[in-house]
Amino acid sequence: MNAEMTLRNEGMKILINNLGHVEAERFISLIIREPFDYTEWQRDLFNDMTVRELSNAAMKEYKEVKDKK
Repeated sequence: MNAEMTLRNEGMKILINNLGHVEAERFISLIIREPFDYTEWQRDLFNDMTVRELSNAAMKEYKEVKDKK
């Protein structure tokens, strides 16, 4: 399996595990249908968080992922 296929499969697993099948499919269809500027979206994503809050959230996520391995 190539890297792109692996990434797609892992991404779908994450979406389904967090959103469920129906909402994951809905999310994919929204992304495909609407013009989507990832850079712009990313800029606004964490506007309401301080750098410290963002850092803490990233460290927590890193630990959770590391513990699952």
